[in-house]
Amino acid sequence: MRRALLAITGLAASTTALVVFKGSPGTSQVAQNLPSAQPVNPSGPGADPSLAPDAPGGDPADGPPTPPTPSATADAPASPKPGRTTARPSGTKTTAKAPTAPKTTKAPQQPTTRRITGSTVDTAGDYGYVQVQIVVSGNKIVDAVTLSLPSGGESDIHSGDVSSAYNGSGGEVVKKQSANLNTVSGATATSNAYKTSLRAAIEQAF
Repeated sequence: MRRALLAITGLAASTTALVVFKGSPGTSQVAQNLPSAQPVNPSGPGADPSLAPDAPGGDPADGPPTPPTPSATADAPASPKPGRTTARPSGTKTTAKAPTAPKTTKAPQQPTTRRITGSTVDTAGDYGYVQVQIVVSGNKIVDAVTLSLPSGGESDIHSGDVSSAYNGSGGEVVKKQSANLNTVSGATATSNAYKTSLRAAIEQAF
């Protein structure tokens, strides 16, 4: 009984396979006569589909379409370049150095020339009076003169001798720079009166 059931089942399977095999050529022929499907170009006719892989209708495996990146320089306002400023910060104190004054060499002071007059001295008796004036430059006697001398008779001779010995830039007064003079022979009274007036002038000068 089991053997008969297996034989029936195998027969039925063979019949089915035969029917399917016979129907396949017709189906294949119909499929061959159908036109092949053309890919849809989303960019329109004449556009290359390969240039827009992210367009709608593309391959889903490529992920969502990437939005276009805006150009960084398109319609962007030019950024002004900050200029360099040279303004000095407020509050900064600057100390200007005063110019150095040129050094001047002070010329040596020239000695001041002075004229000092001694006192009037009486020669005693009828000889007259003697008065001496000296010229001083700095602290030195450079000249000596008589403003008054006895005159008349022999007095003129004695006065001449005294004047020649003591007066002038080359006389004894300038040489000795003092009143310690030698007495002129024959004119003692006139010489002593001269020395007295000279001493008074020197005391005023120095």
